Amino acid sequence: MSITTENADLKPLFDPVTIGAFEAPNRIFMAPLTRSRSEAKTNEQTGLHALYYAQHAGAGLIVSEATQISQQGQGYAWTPGIFTEGQVESWKPVTDAVHNAGGRIFCQLWHVGAISHSVFQPGGAQPVSASAWTPEGQAFVGDRHKDGPQVPFEEARALRTDEIPGLIEDYRHAAKCAAEAGFDGVEVHCANNYLIDQFLRSATNCRDDDYGGSLENRLRLMREVVEAVCEELPADRVGVRLSPQGGPGGTEDANPGETYPAAAKALAGRGLAYLHVIRPNSHSGQGKDESGDKIVKDMRAAFDGPFIANGGFSPEEAAAWIASGDADAITFGRLFLANPDLPARIAQDGPYNEPDEDTFYGGGAEGYTDYPSLEKVDDPLPA
Repeated sequence: MSITTENADLKPLFDPVTIGAFEAPNRIFMAPLTRSRSEAKTNEQTGLHALYYAQHAGAGLIVSEATQISQQGQGYAWTPGIFTEGQVESWKPVTDAVHNAGGRIFCQLWHVGAISHSVFQPGGAQPVSASAWTPEGQAFVGDRHKDGPQVPFEEARALRTDEIPGLIEDYRHAAKCAAEAGFDGVEVHCANNYLIDQFLRSATNCRDDDYGGSLENRLRLMREVVEAVCEELPADRVGVRLSPQGGPGGTEDANPGETYPAAAKALAGRGLAYLHVIRPNSHSGQGKDESGDKIVKDMRAAFDGPFIANGGFSPEEAAAWIASGDADAITFGRLFLANPDLPARIAQDGPYNEPDEDTFYGGGAEGYTDYPSLEKVDDPLPA
């Protein structure tokens, strides 16, 4: 459905844009949002998820909540998977609901690496990473641990070189499963200090094999995963997400201004659907600053396809970035979480529902599918 606005400053948000294999009717995209409401034992989706995503189908594109590619890839309680037959079947009503409502949805493929806990790992094993290290902070384990819902992270071990082909195959398999589940494409999650980002960052990658040391080697896993996914799906149905700064675990790259533009350049020339980049923002543990914006814009210059920016944007700033050519679309997180009809609200300058942080993770419909739409807000109060 096409939406227009009378606010000239916001009009860039409502121009259609080609993203890979499809045309989005607007540039107001929904960011991936972990909500921790999947079935605890199977990591499958429910009918509530179908309603939730259908409510947001007015987005130019929905990027699904982060979805683990294997049991080893899980790091949070009640998050979905996309690697078993049951998980595939549970996602089909979700993608059908989005499509029936006129929307488009990509599945974000996720392996958390060290940002996990042995309660999620097959056989209670150690989590894995680029190198051995213990993240700062606590793992959200829900009811999986007697001391939960949050417990300290444990030390992760370094992935052996001979394990990496199997990891890449897990990404390939998950991409195939996503296509079977009806997703329009996939986004490879290389951001937020999760596994692929742990290989990118100098602070977490101390390897001395072909996947560590030089910047070229630290980029290798990202390149090989994306290549494998693009062998399973057309490249124009594959996006990638990167974050130069921020993320759980308490580590940073020593030179993000070099590393991440190089990562963007390594992804160019492949015909990818898009590159999705998170700038520093208060929700990622970083304050908004000009140096972070510069890195994002340098990444934009290094990549040759559609570019999506994320990170605490107001509608006005989002429109300005699009108008200036710094981005082709903007993903909104918390604002979209609380306002499922966000494009319509932006078109008329609000009003906006306030997000309820107490209901972000876990639970049921409250704070998930019960945020009112404009129609409900405008209804007269009952007598």
